[in-house]
Amino acid sequence: MGTGVPDELDRLWTPHRMAYVTGSDAPAGGYDEPDGCPFCRAPKLSDDRSLVVARGELVYAVLNLYPYNAGHLMICPYRHVADYTSLEPAETAELAAFTQTAMRVIRQVSSAQGFNIGMNQGAVAGAGIAGHLHQHVVPRWGGDTNFMPVIGRTKTLPQLLGETRAVLAKAWPE
Repeated sequence: MGTGVPDELDRLWTPHRMAYVTGSDAPAGGYDEPDGCPFCRAPKLSDDRSLVVARGELVYAVLNLYPYNAGHLMICPYRHVADYTSLEPAETAELAAFTQTAMRVIRQVSSAQGFNIGMNQGAVAGAGIAGHLHQHVVPRWGGDTNFMPVIGRTKTLPQLLGETRAVLAKAWPE
């Protein structure tokens, strides 16, 4: 097929992802330094703008800007710390409690059937922002993995991130 010739396939364009893929939106010093760290910047912004769902004393829950599934949250300490073993005991406890609450809230609002929960510690382990640890809470449903991400390199989400943030924030207990 030549360029511009219809081939009966639909296209889902996600041009906003190119900044992430190419790193063109990365700050000059990179993401891992506190000045460029999005996990240090997010709590300083409004919840709507930063996609923060809930705030605790030592940690907060924020939607992933590039989610694997709808409702993909990250639990982050406010403190810029890279390694899980460097958390203070109170930070570890609140991170665990926020993870449990995130699971309950996501189940309540979207009937998630399972979760992937974890951290990538260090760049070699897949941490996109290795300088500030963050725990992923990814809701899962039967059949949520299909050909789109594998073949089409595209993830489909049923809701805009701002709408997802509002739903989760409203359901989060005070």
